[in-house]
Amino acid sequence: MSRQVFMLPDLGEGLTNAELVNWLVNVGDEIRVDQPVAEVETAKSLVEVPSPYAGTVATLHGSAGDVIDVGKPLISVDGAGAPAADAYRTEERAGAKPPAVELAGPGRTDSPADGSADAGSGNVLIGYGTPGGLGSARRTRRPKAGGPPRGAGAPAPAAAASGPDRAPLVVSPLVRKLARDGGLRLEQIAGSGPDGLVRRRDVEAALAAGAPASAPVSAPGPGPAAAAGGTDARTGLGIAARTPLRGVRKAVAEAMSRSRTEIPEATVWVDVDATALVELRRDLKERDPENTPGLLAFIARFVLAGLARFPELNSRIEDGEIVRFDGVNLGFAAQTDRGLLVPSIRGADRLNARGLDAEIRRLTAVARDGKASPADLTSGTFTLNNYGVFGVDGSAAIINYPEAAILGVGRIIDRPWVAHGQLAVRKVAELVLVFDHRICDGGTAGGFLRYVADAIENPAAVLADL
Repeated sequence: MSRQVFMLPDLGEGLTNAELVNWLVNVGDEIRVDQPVAEVETAKSLVEVPSPYAGTVATLHGSAGDVIDVGKPLISVDGAGAPAADAYRTEERAGAKPPAVELAGPGRTDSPADGSADAGSGNVLIGYGTPGGLGSARRTRRPKAGGPPRGAGAPAPAAAASGPDRAPLVVSPLVRKLARDGGLRLEQIAGSGPDGLVRRRDVEAALAAGAPASAPVSAPGPGPAAAAGGTDARTGLGIAARTPLRGVRKAVAEAMSRSRTEIPEATVWVDVDATALVELRRDLKERDPENTPGLLAFIARFVLAGLARFPELNSRIEDGEIVRFDGVNLGFAAQTDRGLLVPSIRGADRLNARGLDAEIRRLTAVARDGKASPADLTSGTFTLNNYGVFGVDGSAAIINYPEAAILGVGRIIDRPWVAHGQLAVRKVAELVLVFDHRICDGGTAGGFLRYVADAIENPAAVLADL
């Protein structure tokens, strides 16, 4: 019986490893070409990895939480391999690096368009591809009712389903974080959802019941960096924990370090009277509660109009040249369980406030679900950061490398303000623009910031021209 070993493919964007989040199959399962076998988390997103082989799962190389390098074994499959993988297996035997893989996006299908039994998807594994595969892919997200749970070992009896070796059946990153912060291990929590799916209320119930917290699981990796304990030589304090810098936090750290190292940034700021904008949105909401954009969408629309007048800020420096773009991909900061992510609205300059609001909501949900693609998170040309949601007034932000500028918006609060020669209480916010001083000077940055501020203070006049 032949055995094929599927190596973790190149996930793109220069990523060299991924954290194994969940197995979607068990040892002994029959799988088809293109069937997702594992969920992995990279520095960019949470993705499903489909198998290029059909057959019986022989070995699962790793457990939930393990970090697997690109080109290392992910899963071994016994039985007839997929013909479409022949080219890859030849390269593998020759010791070549596995070719790059394109993980299909929303357009991916799980069965042949013509319904034939011998057609592969053709768009899941580009490079050692699946055209002419062994049939349609059947997505196996959860085990069948009464069947064995997903795990990293052989199927266990039902009585052992709650043992420490069972991979937890959980989908939501929020549930994982809640359990991790509470010191609980998900595999020790009985799920109330279908087939034992662990839900948020299950974790909250376990925390309320005072479930014993197991010892923290050390992250993979050799040496003291993976374990707590000991005394810090510099401070004399005990070390409570060591957390490897990886995944999205590592990617953020590298990008921020590069930004501060390579970009000579400058900062300008202004207080703005947002009373008229708040009142305008309130009036619109009273007339059409379901379709009124949020304040951030209106500000985004003003930012895009400002970039049309000051296009220098919608550019980047590359190979000694200033590259200016025909159009704007507007990035916005979104806080998620995996850290701060910056999805971008492609072609944002072509959208009105309602369109921007819809995209902000959609991309925020995608990012928080861990489903944002690398392209979603790396295609921005200018970033808007609403840190007012954290209850702060201002921030000297770091430019989202390799962009040229970032605009921050603080909270809108009641403040004393002189309006029409009289002291009054107005809705005031602070705008902070951080820009690359190599690309433009203070006149351009100040002109852009003043334009956005004037638009917020007189929104009806500006919106009439958009």
